[in-house]
Amino acid sequence: MTLFKIIFTWWNGQTFGTFLNTLFFGKLVGVDQFKNKYYQDKSGKRWVIYSNEAEASKIPPEWHIWIHHLIETLPSEADFKKYSWQKEYKENMTGTSEAYNPLKSNKNNKEDYKKWSPDN
Repeated sequence: MTLFKIIFTWWNGQTFGTFLNTLFFGKLVGVDQFKNKYYQDKSGKRWVIYSNEAEASKIPPEWHIWIHHLIETLPSEADFKKYSWQKEYKENMTGTSEAYNPLKSNKNNKEDYKKWSPDN
């Protein structure tokens, strides 16, 4: 990351102020599967440094409840039971080629989908 991005942008990771705060007061408490880093200071303030673009949907549910002070134990230490019917967490795909589209997801049954019209 260039120095310009670090100083002047927040959507490409962290700002210079957050960098300094993390350097002097932050304690790294964990990293998730997206390589986001989670920090906490002595007063209990919690924050995340995103690995790429800053997007809140890139925080997995386990870390989301920790960062919002809903649990005190770290997700890496907590025992979260995963059920067989639960899907693996995936960030918000809106605006990407992987976004949900009912016509693309059911390629074999395109004729089953009919646009509503008042004549029907």
